Amino acid sequence: QVQLVESGGRLVQTGGSLRLSCAASLTIFKTQAIAWYRQAPGKEREFLAQITPTEATHVTRAVKDRFAISRDNGKNTVYLQMNRLQVEDTAVYYCNIEGSPVPWGQGTQVTVSS
Repeated sequence: QVQLVESGGRLVQTGGSLRLSCAASLTIFKTQAIAWYRQAPGKEREFLAQITPTEATHVTRAVKDRFAISRDNGKNTVYLQMNRLQVEDTAVYYCNIEGSPVPWGQGTQVTVSS
């Protein structure tokens, strides 16, 4: 039973922008803080940003000037807006419950070309 589904990843050139989507189950969306993570090849999974049901947000220092997290309560969807993308942003991007993740999904691949 899928509880969180990521989408929106694609190939993009450096300097470009992408908006990733995380479609969440109603229960998770309404009650849990949801976070975006990424995992680049050979690296640990990295926390990026989180948003609570009350729309309190936190974006990690590494990307806070370029990424923003938001949510659409009508669509049960959390977004990650990524701007001024760099090659180092290439990774599989995942969403999950902040702090207490459910099984990880497939994620969505973001590839930034130089």
